[in-house]
Amino acid sequence: MKLNYVEQSAAEPSREDSDSKPAAILMHGMFGSLSNLGNLARELSAEYRVIAVDLRNHGDSPHEDLMTIPLMSGDIIELMDDLGLPEAHLIGHSLGGKVAMQIAQTWPDRVRSLVVADIAPVNYPQSNSHVVDALNELQNSSIQNRKSADQILAGYIPDMATRGFILKNLQPDDRGGFSLKLNVRSIVANYSNSLVEAPEGPPFNGPCLFLKGELSAYIQDKHRPLISSLFPASELLVIEGAGHWLHAEKPKQFNSSVISFLNANR
Repeated sequence: MKLNYVEQSAAEPSREDSDSKPAAILMHGMFGSLSNLGNLARELSAEYRVIAVDLRNHGDSPHEDLMTIPLMSGDIIELMDDLGLPEAHLIGHSLGGKVAMQIAQTWPDRVRSLVVADIAPVNYPQSNSHVVDALNELQNSSIQNRKSADQILAGYIPDMATRGFILKNLQPDDRGGFSLKLNVRSIVANYSNSLVEAPEGPPFNGPCLFLKGELSAYIQDKHRPLISSLFPASELLVIEGAGHWLHAEKPKQFNSSVISFLNANR
């Protein structure tokens, strides 16, 4: 599958040609898009060739019925092949972190280093079912403007920040209203039997950083032995005061942690 992607341009001219810089691939979480890690992309661009991607069924990437962690990992490898990248630093948040872990476990020679943001290599219960329900209603509604879409979401999602994150997926349609970029039907169909599952494969022995939001329950103490087993060279850092959206809630701490780690493994 040919994923949609954007290469982040450096804000200031660099001594290095873009193709000679080490590559860093950024992968967003479920219901997101390549813009979600834009703040990090801009900061990395001075020293890295930064490629932000829309995962399948998200953003402007193609819509497909099948959506599994191994398939999504293969999409990234195909993109790397198309771009002529023998290896890259991988940075993934939530679902993107699962995809990044799966790539590292399946194609370890393609991964220079791995950053996993607020997700563990475990099966998760269906904690986003209320978001799925909200998206289903939104998909089946006539959306005239952002306000009406927000009113629909508010019936399922009380948190305004989460609703704002979902509303970034709105796009004008040819009927004068709005529709979702997300392939809601496919995400719903694959959610309970594929997307909540853990990545699989042998341990990845390369450098790896797990970032946990202090207030998030996605990475728990009980997960640490498995993380150490599958990623023996990993370290875990906690971003104080952050929840699951740690890159948006504490961008300075998140970005500095990622950049320091990548520079140490450049």
